Amino acid sequence: MKDTTLNIVSFDNPYPPNYGGVIDVFYKVKALHDIGYTIHLHCFAKEIPQSYEELKAISAQVYFYPIKEFPFYFFSKLPFSVISRSDSKLAENLAKIKAPILFEGLKTTCLINDSRLKDHKKILRLQNIEEDYFDGISKSEQSVLKKILFKMEAYKYRNYKEVFSSVDEIITLSKFENSMTEKYHVNTAYVPVFHGNDTVLPLEGFGEYSIYHGDLNTSDNKKCVEFLVEVFKKLPNRKLVIASGSNEEFVKRLIGTFQNIEFVLLKDFEHLKELLQKSHISISWSFQKSGTKLKSINSLFNTRFCIINENIIDDETVSDLCVLVKTEEELINQIQQLSEQSFSDYLKRKAVLESYMSDIHNAKKIESLISQMQ
Repeated sequence: MKDTTLNIVSFDNPYPPNYGGVIDVFYKVKALHDIGYTIHLHCFAKEIPQSYEELKAISAQVYFYPIKEFPFYFFSKLPFSVISRSDSKLAENLAKIKAPILFEGLKTTCLINDSRLKDHKKILRLQNIEEDYFDGISKSEQSVLKKILFKMEAYKYRNYKEVFSSVDEIITLSKFENSMTEKYHVNTAYVPVFHGNDTVLPLEGFGEYSIYHGDLNTSDNKKCVEFLVEVFKKLPNRKLVIASGSNEEFVKRLIGTFQNIEFVLLKDFEHLKELLQKSHISISWSFQKSGTKLKSINSLFNTRFCIINENIIDDETVSDLCVLVKTEEELINQIQQLSEQSFSDYLKRKAVLESYMSDIHNAKKIESLISQMQ
């Protein structure tokens, strides 16, 4: 009988699942739990929570470790976001549980070669091509000091490829990342992002507004909001809702006195789904390429039309369900056209998303990969 025990190391506390990376982690843990895995969950966090009942419900054990952001770590040859997640207790706790280890992102791999883990099978879930991610943030960042620090982090990740040889399997969340990783490791597999949606909402007809949603603590998303506010200032007869759990004042300053643009402070995932359900168009935009963005998947499950630019989705099975635009002029034209068009593609979307993008379906892909290693 195959062993269904699994260690998972998360780069952050995955609850609440309120931004891209931890959404993928949380719903992956949940899906693996639902198909019968016993999960020992190890989480790094800046603040250790007093209560984590939601994680206990889907894990046999939950461990927390502090993220130690000491300034002198900037002088390490290791990326700051890797060395700040170094804790000897992690290796000690992992060693106690004789089960494969799923490392969620390169940030969690500081102790991957610890001698206590030499007999463990190791799987790496890539969350990003980190050097591209930090390069992109550096370009979008306004602060000169932060630009330099993010550039340094990107440089260090470029020289951190040796970690790939320390794992038995690499699982990527985009085809873009998979093609990059195949250059460094023979065993790579594309498993789409986990997102927590079970069914496509049976929406038809017209919604009330266009919507953009995202974490506005990231410089790329802030740049996108600046861009979209300027777009909708040119469309006074079309309404835009900007939904986020952060940076309300930043958005309100951009909006100024324009009545057709509104900021909504997100409470939780259910609140986001309610806003998406009422919308007619969801706009997902990015100025940096990084595979498939989770925001676009949430939109496809929960709203009507989805407009994307070429940096949002690199999987044609999914991008074919969206309207792709490349320029501001094309975006404005599509907003105008789709605003007058009734939505009727629910059945096509349901047929693709509820199988190809099913969390349970993709958890079984990971199960198959682990079984081949044992």
